[in-house]
Amino acid sequence: MARFARLHLRAACILLPLLAAGTASAQSKYDPGADDKTIRIGTTAPLSGPVSAFAQIAKSAEAYFRKVNDDGGVNGRRIQMIIADDAYSPPKTVEQTRKLVESDEVLLIFGGVGTPTNSAVHKYLNDRKVPQLFLGSGAAKWDDPKGFPWTVGWQPTYRDEAIAYARYIKANHANAKIGVLYQNDDLGKDYLKALEEGLGSGEAIVARAAYKTSAPTVDTQILQLKTAGADVVLVAATPKFAAQAIRKIGEIGWKPVTIISNVSASISGVLVPAGKDNSTGVISSQYLKDATDPANKDDAGYKEWLAFMDKYMPDANKSDWLNVYGYTIAQTLVTVLKASGNDLTRANVMKQATTLKDVKLPMLINGTAVNNSPEHYTPMTSLQLIRFDGTRWVPFGDLLKN
Repeated sequence: MARFARLHLRAACILLPLLAAGTASAQSKYDPGADDKTIRIGTTAPLSGPVSAFAQIAKSAEAYFRKVNDDGGVNGRRIQMIIADDAYSPPKTVEQTRKLVESDEVLLIFGGVGTPTNSAVHKYLNDRKVPQLFLGSGAAKWDDPKGFPWTVGWQPTYRDEAIAYARYIKANHANAKIGVLYQNDDLGKDYLKALEEGLGSGEAIVARAAYKTSAPTVDTQILQLKTAGADVVLVAATPKFAAQAIRKIGEIGWKPVTIISNVSASISGVLVPAGKDNSTGVISSQYLKDATDPANKDDAGYKEWLAFMDKYMPDANKSDWLNVYGYTIAQTLVTVLKASGNDLTRANVMKQATTLKDVKLPMLINGTAVNNSPEHYTPMTSLQLIRFDGTRWVPFGDLLKN
């Protein structure tokens, strides 16, 4: 009898964990890209091409997911991130996104860089009901719950940003003659339209100069703005072209008030290549803490980010704000995946991604948090104006909340 009891006990020890695992699996819900062990996500990034600086977003996000995996994953599951190079070319974005969805079978697309590139797969992903989350673009079009319910942006929109600049110009340069350098796509056109809206009309804009990302330089456009008599210049451009614009303005001895879009507010990627002397006085905006600001040295969130960088990206440039951006959008996605629990269906992921409430993350500027709703998808709406003093960005004015 004792031997019989021992056999029953041994069988129970073997079967009970299997039964428990079977019960957990039965309670879990999955769509392609997720199972009991893995959450597979995809992104397209410009690993090559004219805006390859932005590839740092995907690299820093992937590094953060490695940290999460080392810490036990999300609800016991490892995150696998597949990064595909689209070279900031919309046709390549389409090709790579289709592969990610149809061949690699990712659960969602995350953090894709660029307005024209994300636009190229906007309808495709929505038609297939695949989440397109936390894009590296501030186009206002991503906040369209009725028309495109499967797409969520992340950063403050270009519209919000341009209106903030318009308010600054009206308050401090009331009689300004404004010149605008803008990328000839949705990115630049969003800035231009919103600037006119914020100013109340386009009458103060004396020149509008567009450029294509395939262009070698924007020298001609800068000369066009100077010839028009502009004394305030808005540079709605990606990093390579923003650096060229600032450098050219300095080379010709022109002294306008220069404002650059926050996608190009990188000290190492834009201001240093443009020349620190040329860059001194340039204005932009931020919603993330500046890793180069000595005032942050005792900040708990900065220390947490720094420890992450030291361990997972030791060779990366800590002054490149894109490493902060990728880290923070990755944290936002992890928040969503944790909230999704064992229901890793695309529909539930979207539910969690559009009901973020007061999510405070280490590298968001103080006084801000991630918030959105099924009616208003954009998670970030607050901005702080900043001015480069030759060494670092210096905040000025009040926090602007839209």
